[in-house]
Amino acid sequence: MNVKIEESWRQHLGAEFEKSYFVNLTRLVREEYQNHACYPPGQFIFNAFNLCPFDRVKVVIIGQDPYHEPGQAMGLSFSVPDGVPAPPSLINIFKEIEMDLGKPMPRNGDLTRWADQGVLLLNATLTVRAHEANSHQRLGWTTFTDAAIKALSDHRDNLVFMLWGGFARGKKYLIDTHRHYVLESVHPSPLSANHGGWFGNHQFSRCNAFLESKGLAPIEW
Repeated sequence: MNVKIEESWRQHLGAEFEKSYFVNLTRLVREEYQNHACYPPGQFIFNAFNLCPFDRVKVVIIGQDPYHEPGQAMGLSFSVPDGVPAPPSLINIFKEIEMDLGKPMPRNGDLTRWADQGVLLLNATLTVRAHEANSHQRLGWTTFTDAAIKALSDHRDNLVFMLWGGFARGKKYLIDTHRHYVLESVHPSPLSANHGGWFGNHQFSRCNAFLESKGLAPIEW
């Protein structure tokens, strides 16, 4: 199948494109985009992979599914395009970075700058119907993104996996914790974060300390 995805990812995930679940997934997603407003725009569905090649990944942040309101989703978990107001979860991420590292709140919520440094901003489900959270969760995307997580765990070393909330923490079984560093916490959404467990975890400084301990450049969060 002619899936437009960055070449190093194609080398590791190409077999998935030929499997029956992915053929069916492609058909269902195409039908959804033809018959409903869906996000992100088609050219950004694999944006997380295209901006962060397999061999450049240093950190993995797992989200659930894309933002489902107009203009927000851009194919990177938690990220919104420049000029779009940061959603509450992203604001809480920035607040924790400010408390942890002393970095002031950024002027925009576009996290492409993180992806360019090796942060894979991976949603478990890569598409969504407008105004309907989790509406594409059962189409088959999680089989594909689980394969991506497993490929990173098996073929890379010393990655940092940041698992926020019960859904992301449910992916821990895919990760070899002897080869990689796993940071877990509650989700940064106000429903979770404001009740304790998100703020004060120092995840971002702990991530950078681990990377530096392995001789890798820290992330400029």
